[in-house]
Amino acid sequence: MDTNVSPSPSADDERLARWEEQERAAAAASRDIADVPAVEVITTAAVHLMSAAAVKVGLADSPETQTDLDEARKLINALAGLITAGAPEISDMHARSLRDGLRSVQLAFREASVIPDAIGQGPGEKWTGPVN
Repeated sequence: MDTNVSPSPSADDERLARWEEQERAAAAASRDIADVPAVEVITTAAVHLMSAAAVKVGLADSPETQTDLDEARKLINALAGLITAGAPEISDMHARSLRDGLRSVQLAFREASVIPDAIGQGPGEKWTGPVN
């Protein structure tokens, strides 16, 4: 009988090894929020809101199943507020691109509406002024 055979790892050892591997992977995949500049956080949030609004106004692959103007209105209002409040904190270069995207989804909303809002009363126009 060979006495140099190492014992097989226990189930607890295997679970611990898997857990440690998952922890290392999670740490490698995420950045510490303290290292992320405010401009990046603001622009990323705006891009997410803009993308969701674009889908909800029917600018995605399946507008017949994805259009929801009530949801789009909420997203556009939030986006307009974020861009208006964040513009002084981010560079003009970033703010200009975000304003252009916002205007595009506002116009798409107006086109998709069966009963259009009065000029100045559309989503986000409280912060951006009339879009027509």
